[in-house]
Parts: sequence; C-alpha cells; structure tokens
Amino acid sequence: MCMMIKDKYIDPFTDFGFKHIFGTEENKRFLISFLNDLLDIEDKIIDLEYRNLEKLGLNIIDRRAIFDVYCTDEKNNNFIVELQRSQQRYFKDRSVYYTSFPIQEQSKKGDWDYRLEKIYFVGILDFVMDEAHDNHLSKVQLINCDTQELFYDKLTYYYLEMPKFKKSETELSSHLEYWLYYLNNLADSLTIPTKLKEDKVITEAFEVAEFLALDKDEQFTYQQDLKRRLDYKAVMDYAKEEAEKKGREEGMEKGLEKGLEKGLEQGLEQGLEKGKKEEKIAIAENLLDVLDDNTIRLKTGLSLEEVCLLRERRD
Repeated sequence: MCMMIKDKYIDPFTDFGFKHIFGTEENKRFLISFLNDLLDIEDKIIDLEYRNLEKLGLNIIDRRAIFDVYCTDEKNNNFIVELQRSQQRYFKDRSVYYTSFPIQEQSKKGDWDYRLEKIYFVGILDFVMDEAHDNHLSKVQLINCDTQELFYDKLTYYYLEMPKFKKSETELSSHLEYWLYYLNNLADSLTIPTKLKEDKVITEAFEVAEFLALDKDEQFTYQQDLKRRLDYKAVMDYAKEEAEKKGREEGMEKGLEKGLEKGLEQGLEQGLEKGKKEEKIAIAENLLDVLDDNTIRLKTGLSLEEVCLLRERRD
C-alpha cells in the first residue's frame, strides 16, 4: 500500500529528493548555482557533466563507492557531492576515501608527470559532526603545520552541518544562505517564501520539487524512499528516548546510592566521634582521684567545664 503524501514539496534529505533536484542533467543549473555559491573558486562553473556514480577500485576485489552526485566542469575540475542523513562515525574517513577515486581516474598510461586536476568534496550533513564549534560550514585543505600556509590547493573538502544553520527568512544575507534555507525548510513549506521569490533559480528549484509535478513512477519511488527515511527517524527517536530514560533511571539509582553512601559515612563519623567522647569521659573519671581538674583537661582533651561537671556528679 502506498503512503498518502500530504506535503507539497519533496524532502531534499531523501536520496530521491536530493538527486531529483541536484543530480539530473535537466536540473544541473541548480547544482551549478549551489556550487558557485559555496566553493571558494576564482573562475565560476559554467557547465557540468555528470559522471558514473559507481566507482570500482583498481582490482575487482577492491571495495566500490557509490556517489550521490559526481561531475566535472569545463575545466576538468571534479566535484563529489554527498548527502548524509544519519550520523556516521567515520564520515571524514569516508569522504577522504571517496576522493581517492577521481585521483586514481586521472592516472595516465605511459609517460605521465603526475599532474592532477582539482577535486572538491561537498558533504551536506543532516546531523552535527563537530560539537566543538558553532559554524555550519567547514572548509578543509592540506596545510603546512609549521607555517600554517596552504600546502596543496587541489584537494578541498566542504562540510555543511545543516542543523547548525538556523537563520530565519528575514535573516538571510547571501545566495548561499538562500540555498541552505531551501534545503532545511523545503519539505515543510506550503508556498515559496516571499524573500526567495525574488530569485529566479530558487523559485524554479521550488517548482521542480513539487510532489504533484512528478510522474507516477517518480511519486512511487519517492514515497518508498520517504518511508525509509521516516522509519529510520522513528527508530532513532525511540532509541534516543530509551537511552534518555535509562540515563534518568541510572541517574536516580546513582543519586540514591550516593545519598545512602553519604548517610552511612556521616553516621559512621558521628558514631566514631561519640565513641571517642565516651572514652575520654571514662579516662577522666578514673583520673579524678589522682589529678586536678586542669591536668585532667590537658590529658583527655575535655573542656574544663566538662571535667568539673564529672567531679560534681561523682561527689
């Protein structure tokens, strides 16, 4: 049975949604616009050629890689764009591994001087990868650790941590922020935001993303993809709730244990103090017949008033 889609626009954080908007020949103007806004490049991209998304290693037994979007521009620069919906422990490793394929592809038989074309990796993450800073955009390149100068400019990684981008429509100040707002809010939008209507390419991106603009086969494929995304989210939400619940229970148990431990410790200390006091009193009572009150005070550590009270009681 198919899901009943009530949203006007498809979710760009599904595999189908992202590739439909950014990964097709007819819609490559959106990817060109997005990359030109994002990448720190002098010569803007004029055209893109989409490449085979599945890459094999040098040997048949080597692990393969399947990219979300892989393309080259008219200057032979290489671009890998990856959408990562769920948190992955080794996503940085994965991104470096993925860039090894376009490097290998550039090797030439015979006399080759090892010159490489530029490679850009763009990771669009639906999770926070680095809690240490609040920046939603990270640019990574090889640098000389001693001089902090750029060592190699042909391999660049861009990481967009989308949950960190929280600007409202009125706060948008650049075309790149238009795209980021589009990605974060498309699935929940009912109309094109007023500020974004001013931009032709963004408006067209909204129109392309309308669910009813898809043909029947595309709608079915999207429904299945969306179901997987929602099922995964439900599983992760439940796991998070259970972990938080367990954490609260463990916290209460630890608190109770700590309280009991502290109480026992305090009781023991009080008991020891009481025992010491009784011992001092017993010693003082035995000394009443042979020593004066002040000497007894010095010997036992009792106060002079306490020693005097003991003598009065005995007499």
